[in-house]
Amino acid sequence: MDTLQFEGVKMALKQNKDGYVLTMSIHPDEIPDELMRDFVGARYQVVMVRLGDDEMPLDRREHDGDRAIRLAGVLCREKEFQDFLVQNNEIFDHNEVEAAAWLRNRVGIQSRSELKTNQNARAVLAQINKDYLSWKKT
Repeated sequence: MDTLQFEGVKMALKQNKDGYVLTMSIHPDEIPDELMRDFVGARYQVVMVRLGDDEMPLDRREHDGDRAIRLAGVLCREKEFQDFLVQNNEIFDHNEVEAAAWLRNRVGIQSRSELKTNQNARAVLAQINKDYLSWKKT
């Protein structure tokens, strides 16, 4: 089975009586000759992966909750975040355990996994991260 691979850019999406019509722009150097030769109305099985700014595929399975869980873990491991908490008299020692306990208490959760479904906790976490990033700039 031969497959066609090319990069395209979504230009439009509209609906007609048969379904949705996706219009893509394909650079002339990217369009496969086979696609050009196939008749109008030819059917295809389509697999598409959205590319990020880094040219790597985006993982669409990751949702806000997943990102929040990861952010909470990363923050608590960061020495600078621990410094931020110590300077603001939130914790006394620079360590991940104290930072994690403070963060869970501050956002009102028992476990980071609750961030997946707790939108209020994610909002508090986002504000903490915003404050931390502002502090880092000073």
